[in-house]
Amino acid sequence: MEKSGNEGLTTRLLHADRRGGVEHGATHKPLHPSSAFGYETARELVSVFQGERSGHVYARQGNPTNVALETKLTMLEDGVGSVSFATGMAAIASLMLALLKRDDHIVASRFLFGNTASLLNTLEGLGCGLTLVDATDAAEVERAITPRTRMVFVETIANPGTQVADLEAIGRLCGERGLLYVVDNTMTTPYLFRPKAVGAGLVVNSLTKSIGGHGNALGGAVTDTGVFDWSRFANIAEPYKKGDPRGWGLLQIRKRGLRDIGATLAADAAHRIATGAETLALRMDRACDNALRLATWLAAQPGVKRVNHPGLETHPQHANAKRWFKAGGTLMSFELDDARDCLAFLDALQVVIKSSHLGDNRTLAIPVAHTIFWEMGAQRRQAMGIADSLIRVSVGIEDHEDLRADFERALAAG
Repeated sequence: MEKSGNEGLTTRLLHADRRGGVEHGATHKPLHPSSAFGYETARELVSVFQGERSGHVYARQGNPTNVALETKLTMLEDGVGSVSFATGMAAIASLMLALLKRDDHIVASRFLFGNTASLLNTLEGLGCGLTLVDATDAAEVERAITPRTRMVFVETIANPGTQVADLEAIGRLCGERGLLYVVDNTMTTPYLFRPKAVGAGLVVNSLTKSIGGHGNALGGAVTDTGVFDWSRFANIAEPYKKGDPRGWGLLQIRKRGLRDIGATLAADAAHRIATGAETLALRMDRACDNALRLATWLAAQPGVKRVNHPGLETHPQHANAKRWFKAGGTLMSFELDDARDCLAFLDALQVVIKSSHLGDNRTLAIPVAHTIFWEMGAQRRQAMGIADSLIRVSVGIEDHEDLRADFERALAAG
C-alpha cells in the first residue's frame, strides 16, 4: 500500500508497519525473539557480515522488530537512519564511546541530566577533555571550543530546571566549525521539535519516556539527521568508510557502540515502544496542555516561590521555546517557600505518584535535591540552581481538574 504525499505524522506512524511489509498481513510488526539468523549459502552470510546486503546475523546488532521501530524513529526525526539501544543512557554512552578518542574534547551543557553528567565525568577520567558551559548562551559554547573539540552535546529542555539551550545559534556555530552537534531531544520529542532544523547531526531520544509513553519498556535511540558531513570527522575507522559518507557515523555507532558494548534493545521492549509511539501526538497535546495550565496556576499560588516551565512568559528562554517548540513540554519544576517541607507536600498528593520517571501517561513528582541530584552535593546543586525545596513534576494525561485539585489539597495542607 502506497502512502499519499501529504499524510500527517500520526497517520504515517499508525500505518508504517504494514507499508513496510508485515508477515501474514498483521497490522503490527510481530516480535522476533530469535538470537541468531541463518542463510541458505555461506556467500549470503558473508555478504551480510560485510555490509554488501541487508540482513541480520546476531540479535545483539538488531532484529526485524527493532528495525521496524528504528524506521519509525527515523521518520519521526526526519533522519537518514537510527540505531536503538536498551536505554537512553546506553544510547548516549555508545555514541560517545564509538566516536570519541583519548584527548578529544567535548563541550556540553552544565544543566545536563545527572546521569549524563556522570557519564561525561567518566569519559573525562578516561582521557577526554570536558568543558561544561551555560548552553543557554551560544557565546559560552564558542569560548569553550578548542582545537581538540570534536562534539557539542546539549539537551533541548534541561531536567529539572527547564533551561532551554541556545539551540539555533549553537547549531550555526557547530556548522561553521565543522563540529558534531548532538542534541538530546527527550524532553521535547520529535513531535514538539526536530533538532535537524537547527543543524544537529545526531539526535538522542530516551524511548522510555514520552515516545513509549506508558512506563512499561526501557529503550533509547540515536538518529542521524543527515546534516553532518562524516567525511570531515577524524575518528571514523577505515572499515566503516564504505559507500555514501552519510552512513559512516551511524555504521560506526552500530558496530563499535551497539555491537561491542552490547546494550541491545530487547524485541519485546521494541514492540511496546513502537506501539506506544503511535499515540505520541495525542498524548503530548494533552500532557503539554495540562503542564502549562498547572504551571500557570501554581505560579499564582501563595506558598510557591518559583515555577519553571518554558511555556510561562516569565521563563528566561520563553521566546526561543515559543519560536522553536510546538509546545513547552510536559516537564515542570517549582520551589516551595522555605517554611514549607517539600516531602510533607509530596506526601499530601493523592493523584500524583512519587516517582523518578518522566514522560509517563501518569503525573509523577519527586524532590530533586533529596534524590536524583543528591549525589552531586550541595555546592554543585547550588551552581545548577537546584534549591532544597525544588520539586520536579512530569505531567501526564489525567483530567486537569483532578490534577489541580490534588495540588490545591497539598498546598492547603501546609
